[in-house]
Amino acid sequence: MEWDAWFTIAILVLCFSLLAGSRIAPDIVMMAGLTLLLVAGVISPGQALSGFANEGLITVGTLYIVVTGLRETGAITYLAQFVLGKPRSIGQAQMRITTPTALISAFMNNIPVVAMMVPVAHEWAKRHDLSVSRLLMPLSYAAIAGGTCTLIGTSTNLVVNGLLMKETGSDSLSMFEIAWVGVPCVILTLLYIRIFSPYLLADRLPAISHFENAREYTVEMLIEVGSSLDGKTVIEAGLRQLPNLFLIEINRNGRVLPAVSSQDQLAGGDRLVFAGVIDSVVDLQHIPGLKPATNQIFKLDTPRENRVFIEAVVSDSCPIVGKTIKEGRFRTLYNAAIIAVARNGERINAKLGDIVLRSGDTLLLEASPAFVSQQRNSRDFLLVSSLGEPGPPRHDKMITALFIVGLMVVLVASGLLSILKAAMIAAGLMIITRCTTGRIARRAVDWQVIIVIGASLGIGNALYETGAAQTLANNLLTLTTNTPWVTLIVIYAITACFSLIITNIAAAVIMFPISLAVSTQLDVSILPFVIAIMMAASTSFATPIGYQTNLMVYGPGGYHFTDYLRFGLPLTILVGCLTLVIIPYVWVF
Repeated sequence: MEWDAWFTIAILVLCFSLLAGSRIAPDIVMMAGLTLLLVAGVISPGQALSGFANEGLITVGTLYIVVTGLRETGAITYLAQFVLGKPRSIGQAQMRITTPTALISAFMNNIPVVAMMVPVAHEWAKRHDLSVSRLLMPLSYAAIAGGTCTLIGTSTNLVVNGLLMKETGSDSLSMFEIAWVGVPCVILTLLYIRIFSPYLLADRLPAISHFENAREYTVEMLIEVGSSLDGKTVIEAGLRQLPNLFLIEINRNGRVLPAVSSQDQLAGGDRLVFAGVIDSVVDLQHIPGLKPATNQIFKLDTPRENRVFIEAVVSDSCPIVGKTIKEGRFRTLYNAAIIAVARNGERINAKLGDIVLRSGDTLLLEASPAFVSQQRNSRDFLLVSSLGEPGPPRHDKMITALFIVGLMVVLVASGLLSILKAAMIAAGLMIITRCTTGRIARRAVDWQVIIVIGASLGIGNALYETGAAQTLANNLLTLTTNTPWVTLIVIYAITACFSLIITNIAAAVIMFPISLAVSTQLDVSILPFVIAIMMAASTSFATPIGYQTNLMVYGPGGYHFTDYLRFGLPLTILVGCLTLVIIPYVWVF
């Protein structure tokens, strides 16, 4: 190999070492590696930056906006609470989220599936006090495995099938032909997750602190008449074991029901009094069927979609100190509505409007973003700060958001539009229909994920352009003994290794011509090798950069590089062994 090929391999090894052995952020590591290749002249600027123009990467970025529409309308909370239900254990939770993910991924590209399911998993984990790190990696693995069941499940299958038709003149593989090996691999993957995740999958998120040690707010919410919560028991509505939140009492037609039981039935018009930390109080606003009990939020001048949540600490010179919230006419004075009140960790057992405000009370407000700048230097408040979170949910737009996502899925699954086109239409519709706003949409993209994917694609281009990958593959094939079975194993192993360090599509494209030449030399059918390439390139579990869905859960799950090796490498080997056993019996040499 030439100097530039050896230099590329050295940079790749350096990046892997830093990812595995240091705490440097993955986007910094990968961009540093790409920069070194560019400065050294190994690849041109166009080749280095081509990854950032990749259709898959742009699709991922666009889907973040689509998901924002779901989150802002409360649809994610609805899906997490009322579709996935309440799991009895972390193992059951994994099965509830991975099984439908694998099924959907068989008929829809797994990248948008994971993009939509990650926030659902986050919301679900928070609501049921589960570690999200035990859900997101299994979610990615289920999506990867599910994509191997059909020709359209992953772009790798489509690319390899296209090469097969172009280079050999043969007919296309049928829609479900690869399912002979894909379905058993899905079953194996789900069983592996269920059995071995307690031992091999690390819990990377810190335990949730008890709310008694944090600032505790008192908040009053109203059950909407005719909503999905009307007529359900407290446990059925998912309001009993909310994280860091406690249901103190129910006020029904002026009658207080203290010591709320999980079997108490809710009714439209019930006023529920909760106590909990601020994040949980804000999350409470996103549950469909619940709304703040105060009607002041509907009298503010600012449209609700333009409001934010703000914390403000009352000073001793505030004119409403010593008055109840109702008497103080807070909304009239400040054009803001009080959602909840916190008082030095003390639980305030009173209706929100009847709370007598004291100096030092912390208020959770719903107001215009301008409130922060207007009141920051005011003597009425000691401290004013925006929570930096999106504002109140738009529950009236939830059906619209779900319809838009459903339309996107139908357009992609039917083949009418590519994933990118459908995602861009969906993102545009989310903004046009006010399911989200341009301001929130601009902040929605996870730039760390985008940078890591783009830089990884650029480094993969360097391996391909310098010929390093091709040379390594040709040299390793000399290990075969001109036996079809041994050759199949070697091709699978090489493809699997390449898919761990370069993109799965690049690995498949590199290995296809080699497999074609080998099958011709051995005078055997190329189909066994084609299926092996599809499976090996797609089932990349052992590194975060091997498959885009792994990268998408890397940061949100709080994972380390070694977590993928520990949990993903055994699964990669098991899937490989199963695949190599099945292929010769279905696709004869």
